[in-house]
Formats: sequence, structure tokens, C-alpha cells
Amino acid sequence: MSIMDRQSFSDIYANEPPWVIHRPQKGIVEIADQIRGSILDIGCGTGDNAIFFAKRGERVTGIDFLPGPIQLARENAKKEGVTIDFRVEDALQLSTWTEKFDHLIDSGLFHVFDDTDRIRYVQGLKTVLHSGGKLVLLCFSVEEPGEQGPRRVSIEELGKTFAVSDWAIESIQADRYEVRENLKNISFSENGPKAWRLIARRK
Repeated sequence: MSIMDRQSFSDIYANEPPWVIHRPQKGIVEIADQIRGSILDIGCGTGDNAIFFAKRGERVTGIDFLPGPIQLARENAKKEGVTIDFRVEDALQLSTWTEKFDHLIDSGLFHVFDDTDRIRYVQGLKTVLHSGGKLVLLCFSVEEPGEQGPRRVSIEELGKTFAVSDWAIESIQADRYEVRENLKNISFSENGPKAWRLIARRK
């Protein structure tokens, strides 16, 4: 199950979550030219990354397991004049889908799962990604000090998770999450929490 339950996320979204910055993450923007065609944004929240790609002319679907953020994402997309298929869906059910995509984005979801659901989640990613398609994943790094925020992930964990026959890891590199500047009662490293950015190709 998720390290944080549904109610915890609902409570966070009742205010303004640290990760809602009203623009795409820099780590995603930097490699945007590699992400083309049909895109599934998993754990899309209020739609910042999805809207960015839709404005570039890509066909985007965004999913989140809470209705609140999805409603906000739909409103944000309308304001920006783009069409995106936003859905309330559980990312742990991706293995039941028949629909497939050219690229997948996970900006901040992988690190909320415990070890058991992490395996289930990655199996689902394989199910919805075309052969040759790429996954772009941003997650909290063990290099980020303290205990505030989500579970930290090591580069060894990422390597082990995707070092299986269905995946080819193209890169894992240090990155940063951007968070709101006016955070209260929570602090991260200067310039944003330390993260990993993984790019893996579906064989």
C-alpha cells in the first residue's frame, strides 16, 4: 500500500501541496524533446506536467487516485486552452488496462509505495507502455537530508527495480524537485529536495 494513505493526500490537497508549483518540473522540461506521441502522466495531481506537454501538441492522459486534484487539473487545462483526458484512476490497477502509450511520466509517485506495491506498480507500467517507449521517473533521493516529505529512494533501489528483462535503463542522474517557495513547517535542501531522474525504455 501507499506509505501515505488516501486521507493523508486528501488532507494535503485541502490546502496547497508543496509540489503544486503551477509549472512543469525542470527535470521534465529538460528532456521534453525525448517525450513525444501519446503520454500517460501517472499521479498527475493538478496537471502541471500534463498541460506542458499538451501545449507542445502531444496527446496526453493524466490520472490520479483523488477526484479533487483531477477536477483542478481539468479546470487548469481549460484555462490554458488545451484538451487532456484527465481520469480518476488507481495507478496500482494499470496492469488491468488494455490501452498503451508511447511515453510515461511519473513525477513524484514511485516513492509513495511500499516495497510490495512498488513491484505491482512497475508491472503495471510495463502493461501500459508500448515496446520501445520510455518511462521518465522523478523520485526523492536518499541524498535529501532529514525525514520531512516522502520516502527516500537509493540509486541501487532504482537500478534493482528496473534491472529486469522488460526494461533497459538509459540513465539515472541526480536532479532536484521544485517546490513552493512559501512552504511553512517544512524545509528541504536549498534549491529544492534532492531527487533522482530515471529514464528507462520498455524492451
